[in-house]
Amino acid sequence: MEHLIGLVFREYIRNIVRLVLLLAGLIFVFSACGNRDSKHSTLNTQLIEDTMVSYPGRTFSYKQKFNDTQAKQELAAKAIGLATPPKNRQEAVRMRGQLKLIKSNDNYIVDSLTHSIPFLVPAAAAELERIGEGFADILQRNGLPHYQFYVTSVLRTKEDIKQLQKSGNINATTNSCHNYGTTFDLAYFRFNKVTRTREYMHQDNLKLVLGQVLLNEQRAGRIYVKYEYKQACFHITVRE
Repeated sequence: MEHLIGLVFREYIRNIVRLVLLLAGLIFVFSACGNRDSKHSTLNTQLIEDTMVSYPGRTFSYKQKFNDTQAKQELAAKAIGLATPPKNRQEAVRMRGQLKLIKSNDNYIVDSLTHSIPFLVPAAAAELERIGEGFADILQRNGLPHYQFYVTSVLRTKEDIKQLQKSGNINATTNSCHNYGTTFDLAYFRFNKVTRTREYMHQDNLKLVLGQVLLNEQRAGRIYVKYEYKQACFHITVRE
């Protein structure tokens, strides 16, 4: 009798073990399927940019069109900019009443600034806004994806300029227009795509869009522009 009970008990234990192993196997299978479905879903949400589109505007020589001299820009900066350029950032802070804070928005990104601070005189701030709106408008009117351009330099104090000169920037002059809050630099090889579409634009074509906006503003007498090849930026000083 005891022998029979022992056999029944052992069989019972074996069945429990089989059930546990079966459940573990089912859990593993369903888990693996779930992971595959999750990965498949993730892949489906990743948009592949495989269609290049372009702004159909005519190309032009940036070097020839955007060749407003330092002397010309400096005269405009002194005429409408800060009467007393800040020596350091502490002085710049005390001039906040004469300046406007520049922040990233839908049309442009204020880059990580190392040798300048994000302030401009009101006229220059308004011009930057106008350039951003013009850039976005060209893209929209031509059915192109929305991009942002980068603002890479804004107000520089005299202290900032000295540090920049030490770093080897050949365009950092002692009497820099950036010192008056009238001048800003826009990168022409860096753009941020905002819209999620399969269509994308080449950076050279985006440079053309931005260049066309600046050319329009220059022709309207609102800005001076210098094409800075080594710094890969458009150097812009507001005129009015």
